[in-house]
Amino acid sequence: MFSFKVNNQIEIELLQQQHKDELYNLVDTNREYLRKWLLWVDKRKSAEDFAPIIPIWINNYANNNGFDAGIRYNGNLVGMIGLHFIDWKNKSTSIGYFLSEEAQGKGIITSSVQVVIDYLFEEMDLHRIEIQVAANNLKSSAIPRRLGFVQEGIKRDGQWLYDHYEDLLTFSLLKSDWKKRNSTK
Repeated sequence: MFSFKVNNQIEIELLQQQHKDELYNLVDTNREYLRKWLLWVDKRKSAEDFAPIIPIWINNYANNNGFDAGIRYNGNLVGMIGLHFIDWKNKSTSIGYFLSEEAQGKGIITSSVQVVIDYLFEEMDLHRIEIQVAANNLKSSAIPRRLGFVQEGIKRDGQWLYDHYEDLLTFSLLKSDWKKRNSTK
């Protein structure tokens, strides 16, 4: 099974059907907070709403086309991280993530994204990684900046979010940038 030990407190694991109640509880408890940035939150009204999605996530992983995984902090599910797809021709992908409100400020996402980047560049031999975030989501946009991503541009009104448009910032990181950054540490 897909699993990364990020550190002594953080683990990333592929979610299975037995996790749907736990995942729903995470989303439901943080519904108002997550709704500010994630369009799909209102569509998840029960644990059963995750039942048809989890096999798609597992299938994507089995077909080497990305993954959607839970982030555990001290054993508790506190968020998710995943790849939207893998473009094998161009050896690129994009990372998405969310974290519960109470788990913010502990470096959980930064550490998790860093481990996923290492995996993507070293194990999967990808060339380019993107992260797109809402321009007004300052906590989320701090992650790629902290990890050495380059902001490439702004997609004006790039996402309809319930009742308004949000500008999207696009960040990228190349394998050569990552190697150069890590060789100077």
